[in-house]
Amino acid sequence: MKVKQTAGRDSLGDFAPKFAELNDDVLFGEVWSRDDKLSLRDRSLVTVVSLMSQGLVDSSFRYHLLSAKQNGISRSEIAEILTHGAFYAGWPKAWAAFRMAKEVWTEEADEKAAAQDAMRAHENAMLFPIGAPNDGFAQYFSGNSYLAPVSASQVPIFNVTFEPGCRNNWHIHQAKSGGGQILICIAGRGYYQEWGREARQLRPGDVVNIPAGVKHWHGAAPDSWFSHLAVEVPGEEGDSQWLEPVSDEDYGKLK
Repeated sequence: MKVKQTAGRDSLGDFAPKFAELNDDVLFGEVWSRDDKLSLRDRSLVTVVSLMSQGLVDSSFRYHLLSAKQNGISRSEIAEILTHGAFYAGWPKAWAAFRMAKEVWTEEADEKAAAQDAMRAHENAMLFPIGAPNDGFAQYFSGNSYLAPVSASQVPIFNVTFEPGCRNNWHIHQAKSGGGQILICIAGRGYYQEWGREARQLRPGDVVNIPAGVKHWHGAAPDSWFSHLAVEVPGEEGDSQWLEPVSDEDYGKLK
């Protein structure tokens, strides 16, 4: 994966353009992007220990701690990494590194707690439960979704819940005759979009009728949990055709 960095140009583009170019295009654009040699996680580990050994616990160290967290290094792992490095880099340097690492990984715990609180508040705002993680269809979603069966006989009905920013891929409900889907929005704020048309904002009480053969996607707004009942319309030889994800660029344009 190619790492994109603009910090050099943002901070020093006018004052030291060559340094900015080397920082953004060579250090990050080439060295950090050589994931066939070392993973981003491994490079984060090496970088954090290298900076700690020099006593450089400044804003750049915080940036690399955040990157390490994003690249998969857990709270317990960073504690062990810094403990091990303390015997080689020096005890005072490790203390300074631990203070900043504790802040970074405590923020992560606070963020998770806030997300759990928001999820519980969303569930309390509707009649139906959020249900279990939608693992069976996770490959067709950007972000985490949850599924709770409401009716399994006659007409299948499911409560589908999307975390903020989550949406499903473009897809088509195919059927020889009949078929399609009805969405009944019950909580939060989301979107529905058909191919070639503007996205439609969805709120509780909105209903979307989706005929068979129409390419579309639906999901949550970036700042809101969202739930809808998905009603499967009976049809002959019905099936869902899953297609490409909704790009971050297109999704980011929605208001």
